[in-house]
Amino acid sequence: MEEKEIPVYLFLGFLDSGKTKFIQETFEDERFDSGENTLLLVAEEGEEEYDPSRFAVKKFAVEQVNEQTLNLNALVALENKHRPDRVVIEYNGMLELQKFFDAMPDGWMINQVMTFFDAGTFLAYNKNMRQLVFDKVQFSDMVVFNRFRGEYEKEEFHKIIRGISRRPDIVYEYEDGKAEYDDIQDPLPYDIEAKIIQIEDRDYAFFYRDLMEDMQKYRGKTVQLKGLVATDKRLKQGTIVIGRHIMTCCEADISYSGIVCLHPSTLPLKTRDWVKITARIDLEYHSVYEQKGPVLKASALDYCEPPEQELATFY
Repeated sequence: MEEKEIPVYLFLGFLDSGKTKFIQETFEDERFDSGENTLLLVAEEGEEEYDPSRFAVKKFAVEQVNEQTLNLNALVALENKHRPDRVVIEYNGMLELQKFFDAMPDGWMINQVMTFFDAGTFLAYNKNMRQLVFDKVQFSDMVVFNRFRGEYEKEEFHKIIRGISRRPDIVYEYEDGKAEYDDIQDPLPYDIEAKIIQIEDRDYAFFYRDLMEDMQKYRGKTVQLKGLVATDKRLKQGTIVIGRHIMTCCEADISYSGIVCLHPSTLPLKTRDWVKITARIDLEYHSVYEQKGPVLKASALDYCEPPEQELATFY
């Protein structure tokens, strides 16, 4: 028999961010009652409680879970007990999402992720617990800032979210109930229509992310940039990887983000050499990616001094 797929709706955020209120209102909406058996898992102990008597959803069960019971065996037991057609989860903002991902039973599929923040405390959370903020935003389809006020600078909130991910929609919900979608444009820090696109040292992280998210946009473009060489004896002669170490969130998530480069140079290049290249970007299958990906075809390559700040960031 084919395994049943169960869609999972994740609602993320810290205490008092508005998760419970949103889920309560969702369950009160008759449009959410499709006749499916719904399991609501509550992994948060906030001041606001659910009022099931007001649910429009008729077939539901509510179960409390915590850090100790959030494991595969416990979730399989709840699935067997309630036989849900869909699962809704109010997740504890102090828990990293990987704990839930590791505990997901076979067949559970993430369908939508929404993250809620109290606009009045968000900047402090981001400053003091950025890893937890990053952990939630990176997977989100939508980020909602509740209790937003007119004196707040949208650009400040926007910049933090877009520094983590360009994927989610951003919604500002004011105290009077009015909601506005974020429409702030994010121009690239370089001219993508230039004959040779100059990637400044400070902009490598933006370039790499945009390239990987929309490769077709860069196909046939010529770029000039500095990068750190990586070599491997398994690569063919004239093939290296050029990239930078990028810090997306904090020191724990620093990773080397490189691009395959084909070059005609006879320089004895070795790992950790800094080079400056001018190269055309093509999209080809390569074993480094194990799929189709960007390939830099260099027309010029030479040694160079490292950038003033070797670590690339989004800030």
